[in-house]
Amino acid sequence: MVISQKEREKKIYRVTLAGSIINMVLLAFKFVAGVLGGSAAMIADAVHSLSDFLTDIVVVVFVRISARPKDLDHEYGHGKYETLATSIIGLGLIAVGVTICYNGILCIFRAMKGEDLPQPGIIALLAALVSIAMKEWAYQFTVRVGKKVDSPAVVANAWHHRSDSFSSIGTAIGIGGAVLLGHRWAVLDPIAAVLVSLFIIKTALTLLRRSADELLEKSLPEDVEKEIVDIVSKEPVASEIHHLCTRRIGNAVAIEMHVRMPGNMTLYESHLHATQIEKRLRERFGENTHIGLHVEPQKVDGQYVKPNITKV
Repeated sequence: MVISQKEREKKIYRVTLAGSIINMVLLAFKFVAGVLGGSAAMIADAVHSLSDFLTDIVVVVFVRISARPKDLDHEYGHGKYETLATSIIGLGLIAVGVTICYNGILCIFRAMKGEDLPQPGIIALLAALVSIAMKEWAYQFTVRVGKKVDSPAVVANAWHHRSDSFSSIGTAIGIGGAVLLGHRWAVLDPIAAVLVSLFIIKTALTLLRRSADELLEKSLPEDVEKEIVDIVSKEPVASEIHHLCTRRIGNAVAIEMHVRMPGNMTLYESHLHATQIEKRLRERFGENTHIGLHVEPQKVDGQYVKPNITKV
């Protein structure tokens, strides 16, 4: 089902606001728990929640820009601002992951040199468990809305929520091990932080690859292009679809192609058939779909067939 641009914006703002509230609450709770509980992993987790909150701001700002109508300077619209937002989210995740990994490795080296690491407290473990539940919940409702409104930035933001959830799982394992097994196992806390950071970096690289594909004009998937050909082929006079070029522009798609029709058709008739093709494509891919349709006369033995024109 294709939804209106206004309804799309409303859903995005609503789900992003809900995620922001969760992030603000968890940010404060994790930071206090990390300081009081003496947990490096929990403080790193709090930094991750801070990046989530900043990501929410990026999504709101860039989605608002991408929703602007076409203008003389942006005749294809502003959809790629949403793709740019996904890239910023990915870069932010990499920065968070590298920072957590670096600090964790430093703590591990300190432990290897015989230095005593602080044993985390129960409050840090409690914060990790609460974070797992709340962030997985945030992921579920955010990714559902992101897919429904076809927003790469919202889906990327959902994965930011899930990376925080997985981060908290690793943190909980490390803190729990350090708390239950005693002071000598306090090194489990930074080890958990390093393992979690690797997952965060992997998630970030996946998001960056997707946004780079779109910014570099990668074609739509093969099955989608086949669907486009099938839709065009339903028009009775259309044949030999070729020079098909596709790409994404934010949540919209651009489709360009050459289509052959009988050469004895009038310009008016070919225009009617081309309009029907465009209508079907927009019904499937949305009103904001950019379509460039070039109509050619049919060929016989590799040559265009010259129409029989009766002079009046």
